Amino acid sequence: MTMAEAVRWDMFDRDIYASPYETFRRLRNESPVYYNEEYNFYALSRHEDLGKVLTDRETFISGKGMVYNIISNDVEMPAGLFINEDPPMHTMHRSIVSRLFTPRAVASLEHEIRALSEEIVDGLEGRDQFDFMRDFALRLPVQVIGMLVGVPKKDQADLLAVFQKSLHEGSVDPDRQLMQGILDSAAWFNEYLDWREKHPTDDVMTQLMNFEFKDETGGTRTLRREEIVTYLTLITTAGSDTTATGISWAGSLLNDHPDQRRELAEDRSLIPRAFEEVLRCEPPSYHFCRWTTKDVEVHGQKIPAESIVVLLPGAANRDEEKWEDSEQFDIHRDPAQIFTFSFGPHFCLGANLAKIEARIALETLLSRYPEWSVDYDNAVHTKGIDTRGWESLPVSVG
Repeated sequence: MTMAEAVRWDMFDRDIYASPYETFRRLRNESPVYYNEEYNFYALSRHEDLGKVLTDRETFISGKGMVYNIISNDVEMPAGLFINEDPPMHTMHRSIVSRLFTPRAVASLEHEIRALSEEIVDGLEGRDQFDFMRDFALRLPVQVIGMLVGVPKKDQADLLAVFQKSLHEGSVDPDRQLMQGILDSAAWFNEYLDWREKHPTDDVMTQLMNFEFKDETGGTRTLRREEIVTYLTLITTAGSDTTATGISWAGSLLNDHPDQRRELAEDRSLIPRAFEEVLRCEPPSYHFCRWTTKDVEVHGQKIPAESIVVLLPGAANRDEEKWEDSEQFDIHRDPAQIFTFSFGPHFCLGANLAKIEARIALETLLSRYPEWSVDYDNAVHTKGIDTRGWESLPVSVG
């Protein structure tokens, strides 16, 4: 008898990336504090451990970067990129951006989101094939963010084109493509803000440009141009990508579970909980990171100070200790606490908006196309390591 090969997780391994859940199960059971010597990081995979790390902002900080390629290369972050900040800057910037995502602001968009979703599905009329990601899921979130921040409808298509080029056209160097996409988005918003300064209205963006607040020094000021551009770029690239990816995961999971898809088509009141289950089973974030400020012991194993800790929401969301039949997709499950949108002080500000968009998108699509078939032979996974989803998901309908 030979000993079983030790579990290995490498975020750059494309075979694992395509189907990570057996590896995640082994990590939880065999190596809950996993050390990767080649890339010098520790990975945590259990539900309980992620909950502790994400609420302990003294030991596990975000200011060195939220994803591996940033934190491992000591990349300097621009002011306002609050997902990579700690107090007091995180508290200040997050409180300002949260003004964009108040329940009232988000709820006020529902009618427009539905109209836009109908328009997108109308554009599929007469086709027996389309790309679930590129033709459907990706088109909605960018334009919704445009509406949220006050980008005129005539300019939302230009913003969508920048976004599609930067994140979902494929590249042999996805990290460089992503960075170029961020630069392109920032340039687009800079030009937009030039126009908005000359044409102020009563929209959220004009309010944000004129908003006065106390900064970390105690002085009163308005936002600097670079802070606003960073906010807009972050909200658009991060929020839109994860929302679109989540909707496209619904496309593949409901394809794989046609009986549950049929239930949703017949009773669309089940969709909100079903989408929570989509987010549990297939979180768009493949990983996120923290940096340790001191030595810490987890499961009897020391993680030294100044270490990279990689958190695996896809593993924690399927923890057998948290859910019965955790590997099974079940639209009737109470999802409880999942880590798809992070947790604690860095919980995603746009989570509720993403869920509203997904609910309306699936309601609209299922009313027209209650059945579809995914062509997995020609489907393409995303190519980065920060998020995980479909770059292309061809489907047949009718």
